[in-house]
Amino acid sequence: MKAGAGTIAITRASSPDPRLVQVHSGIERYYSQKVLAHGATALGVDWTCQPTQELRFVQLIKLCDFRQPFSLNDVGCGYGALLAFLAKRHRGAKVDYLGTDLSQAMIDQAKPSPRPSMRSQFVVTGDIPRVADYSVASGIFNVKLNQPTVRWTLFIQQTLAGMHAASRLGFAVNFLAPPGPDMQAIPELYRVSPDVWASHCERQFGAKVELIEGYGMREFTLLVRR
Repeated sequence: MKAGAGTIAITRASSPDPRLVQVHSGIERYYSQKVLAHGATALGVDWTCQPTQELRFVQLIKLCDFRQPFSLNDVGCGYGALLAFLAKRHRGAKVDYLGTDLSQAMIDQAKPSPRPSMRSQFVVTGDIPRVADYSVASGIFNVKLNQPTVRWTLFIQQTLAGMHAASRLGFAVNFLAPPGPDMQAIPELYRVSPDVWASHCERQFGAKVELIEGYGMREFTLLVRR
């Protein structure tokens, strides 16, 4: 656990689903290797560059109402790039931020926000250990490595359910869209049509889902509001 200004109340983590232990260990190993090789950079979380990394953040935080203070869970936070982005782009925002990640190596790279208005804490866990106003996750479903699709689908289902349960107002996630006609499919990547998980969130959570696409990458973002 790494704390910033103040301490955020969190609950005890629950036992992981035994069906997902292998998934979690694979994710932890993959991203720990990335950050140890590249440090606290976009490459360290397997993005190609910082501008596109931040473009994804722009879409995700459209969920948040910056006119008033709010709490935010950053699921799969990596080294805390979203917190740094918020400090840069929303300097006066009052945000109670909790970053969670499976990788200790990632959390070791994380730094608290320099903004007094932003309280921050980082925790190594596969759970979301508190309820906040919003939860977001960027890129955590993209790289399935050698996991069977059925197991990866279960991972997504359980993660979305956890984010919904941990969010008073809503949550936001992004996915890779299906490959274009001239693109070669990469087996290690998970690509999916927007309607699959948009419909899932509407059906399972009774949520209102806003689809954001067309922002220059073959990806999409779902804003899931209660």
